[in-house]
Amino acid sequence: MAWGKKKGGRKEPMFGLPAALADLRLTAADRIPNATEDKPKKSTKPSAKRKSEDAGGEPPRERKAPAGRSGAKRRAKSGGFSLGRLVYWGAVLSLWGVIAVVGVVIYVGAHLPAIQSLEIPKRPPTIQIVGIDGSVLAQRGEMAGANIALKDLPPYLPKAFIAIEDRRFYSHFGIDPVGILRALVTNVLHRGVSQGGSTLTQQLAKNLFLTQERTMQRKLQEAELAIWLERKHSKDEILELYLNRVYFGSGAYGVEAAAQKYFGKSARSVTIAEAAMLAGLVKSPSRLAPNRNPEGAEARAQIVLAAMADAKFITDAQAQASIGHPSYNVKPVGAGTVNYVADWIGEVLDDLVGQIDESIKVETTIDPKLQSVAEAAIIDELAAKSVKFNVSQGALVAMTPDGAVRAMVGGRNYSESQYNRAVTAKRQPGSSFKPFVYLTALEQGLTPDTTRQDAPIEVKGWKPENYTHEYFGAVTLTQALAMSLNTVAIRLGLEVGPKNVVRTAHRLGISSKLEPNASIALGTSEVSVVELVGAYAPFANGGFAVAPHVVTRIRTLSGKLLYMRQPDEHTQVIDPRYVGMMNTMMRETLISGTAKKAEIPGWPAAGKTGTSQDYRDAWFIGYTANLVTGVWLGNDDNSPTKKATGGGLPVEVWTRFMKTAHEGVPVAALPSVPGGWGLSNLAQAASQVSPPTAAAPAPATANSGGYRPPPPTRANVRPEAAAGLDGWLMDRLFGGNR
Repeated sequence: MAWGKKKGGRKEPMFGLPAALADLRLTAADRIPNATEDKPKKSTKPSAKRKSEDAGGEPPRERKAPAGRSGAKRRAKSGGFSLGRLVYWGAVLSLWGVIAVVGVVIYVGAHLPAIQSLEIPKRPPTIQIVGIDGSVLAQRGEMAGANIALKDLPPYLPKAFIAIEDRRFYSHFGIDPVGILRALVTNVLHRGVSQGGSTLTQQLAKNLFLTQERTMQRKLQEAELAIWLERKHSKDEILELYLNRVYFGSGAYGVEAAAQKYFGKSARSVTIAEAAMLAGLVKSPSRLAPNRNPEGAEARAQIVLAAMADAKFITDAQAQASIGHPSYNVKPVGAGTVNYVADWIGEVLDDLVGQIDESIKVETTIDPKLQSVAEAAIIDELAAKSVKFNVSQGALVAMTPDGAVRAMVGGRNYSESQYNRAVTAKRQPGSSFKPFVYLTALEQGLTPDTTRQDAPIEVKGWKPENYTHEYFGAVTLTQALAMSLNTVAIRLGLEVGPKNVVRTAHRLGISSKLEPNASIALGTSEVSVVELVGAYAPFANGGFAVAPHVVTRIRTLSGKLLYMRQPDEHTQVIDPRYVGMMNTMMRETLISGTAKKAEIPGWPAAGKTGTSQDYRDAWFIGYTANLVTGVWLGNDDNSPTKKATGGGLPVEVWTRFMKTAHEGVPVAALPSVPGGWGLSNLAQAASQVSPPTAAAPAPATANSGGYRPPPPTRANVRPEAAAGLDGWLMDRLFGGNR
């Protein structure tokens, strides 16, 4: 019992009812026996153990449950625990996966444009440039064509895009899991990216709202926006948007712009072969543009035709017919020198209307017929004689006497060089600058019949020479200008003052910086073609300043007027008296001077040739009462030509252009001197000196324009008088003899 007490441990004292019941115990005898029991069991394990020990035997072995049954229980317990853990952790991981996906969606969505801005954006603005007759000359901007409804397109055109880009377009929800898996398998097999899994909807989402960067974030954004587009728009609406917004290369957005760009026709009229080529461009617009890579575009089109036949969109016979006999009429890239005009308009557009956010139509002064004639004149002349004279480039500007540009050619080939030699380039004008010197002299009291000495001259070590290295003594200003005598121009420039010559040129419209030195008389300061032609315009319009211009009106496509050119103020920059004198003098250039090849049957015309130092530039600026046209020929690197002069190639280009430009136009006279200029008219009529006649050509020098006057004799050299020809005439009339 002591062991039992020790085993039982300490007992706490109890009181009341619990204390009274504490000693109450039931024994085996108190139990009601079962029928099978003979007597109650009364032994306990400790007592049985002691009896066994007292008898000297071994203690009885404890009975154990069968091993098979307990192992099964343990396995059952262990198996149940593992499955529960698997379910538990699976649920946990699934929950975290859902949370991660939701987090990614939220993150990607947070970097999308604001939901209020997720509307179909406006088409990129385009600049449509039209001629004086309303015809479209060129387009600038992103060249988006007009929106075309899906129902207005030939059915095989949209099907071509579906066949090659998204065969399951009408069955997916914006994202095509099957297509993605197929693309993934194909790329793995080819060990590279050979096929994409983007749907048409995803491509539209990228084109409308996203950039072209290749990142996972952008792809996820693309997927979200594709689903949004599918919920907001029908399949046909999405397909129509796609066809009107996708990029086709060469600046063309939408099937209409692409069809016009590459085939010169509306998308409504494309053939099956042309539809296949357009669909094939989407993969790589820049690389497969048919005007740059016709072979690559054709090969890709054949793949599209095969896909269309495989999808049963066209028959095999149609596919074979289109592959075997494609009807392409691809327009050459950058065709037309009118693009030089379009570039010039693009440069001045911001000053006229500021930044544009909608498509506009620019109405111009360009005459498409004259533009074509000018282009042909430059290109043909260079094609025939560029090698002989080592001349690689040319430019032409033709404008009305009020400054409206009717034609402009900035180079021989726009696709090869976009540099505008008519507007941007500045070159030495040579003798074509001399009219400003002679006008300054007239304004200081001289007349066309005033004589000056043609003789060698030296200015601070500089010894300019004439074209023929010959000198003619006393000559009239008219003769000197017609023969382009350098020494007379230098003497006049120094006489009237180089600064005054510069002021005269600036007053008439030259905007470039001019150096007021002795060589200014020979055109050593550089000018552009367009400003030099504009500065000649006052001679054709009676002495009024003009501003060369090409834009008359700018409207939105809806018709809203954004800009209208206001008429120039009639600012008289040359007295009409001197306009007439200059026209008389420069007409002589075409009659007996350096531009005798320049003629327009029935039309009074005037002008001046020019050749810069070492024959680097050849010019001719000529005009009638209808048009003022200037031509320049030379090389971009300023290298010398093979003695190309202003009286040669430029005069030939000018004559070809002006003859065509004046066909059917009523003849009009140039402004003349009101009332003449006194006795000098009589002197000119009674002159004993006939105009010089042509002789055999001699070695050329700069600035002469190519004309060789006859050797000087007493018969064709006018005497120099103190008061010019007027004084000489008075001496002859009243008996004087100098």
